[in-house]
Amino acid sequence: MRLRSICELIEGTADAAFATDSHGSIVALNKAAEGLFGVDAQNAVGQFCHLIVNGVDECGNICSENCSIKQAAGKNHPIHHFDLKVDTQNGRQWCNMSVIIAQENNSKAPYTIHILRPVDVRKRLELAVRDFLVTEVSLPKEKAAALVRTTKSGVRETELTAREREILKLMGTGKSSSAIAAALHISRNTVDNHVQHILKKLNVHSRLEAVRKAELAGLI
Repeated sequence: MRLRSICELIEGTADAAFATDSHGSIVALNKAAEGLFGVDAQNAVGQFCHLIVNGVDECGNICSENCSIKQAAGKNHPIHHFDLKVDTQNGRQWCNMSVIIAQENNSKAPYTIHILRPVDVRKRLELAVRDFLVTEVSLPKEKAAALVRTTKSGVRETELTAREREILKLMGTGKSSSAIAAALHISRNTVDNHVQHILKKLNVHSRLEAVRKAELAGLI
């Protein structure tokens, strides 16, 4: 699909929509998205989308230079729709986002089309029910979130290797790098390298953050 066709598709979409290139830079943004974000398309084009959207969900930060959606799109993996709390001209609001991967001719660097639909009331109700289950029924937050969540988290699109998932699961049991190395018959340095890759991909700063984010998103 040519960039011109992508722009025409976005302009013909009633919902807020924008397209990004493989680097995460906005290449097109429609009128509805201008109204949602309170930005002019002319000024938005060329900017990184995470600076405009600034999205988070109940698992934490989603939008960053190392966006999990960009990771999945780069490998042409289909992306599930998900809820995202974004910056709008009326303050932070929940939207449901659908992402379509669009290749331009035979290019290996795809464009991604993002379509947003406001779901603020529904999402706030979902989170209120989750918090009730945690405080009144004493369910762990991860289990409560799984019970009431109507969509998957964008974090689930993070491209983790089989080995990284294996190490992440062991991290979730509280094992140290040395213990993980012994269990997997690899060196501690190899484990630490994998851990650094995991932290970067999940956009977190500590092992505890990584485990919590992965649990909430259903990665482990």
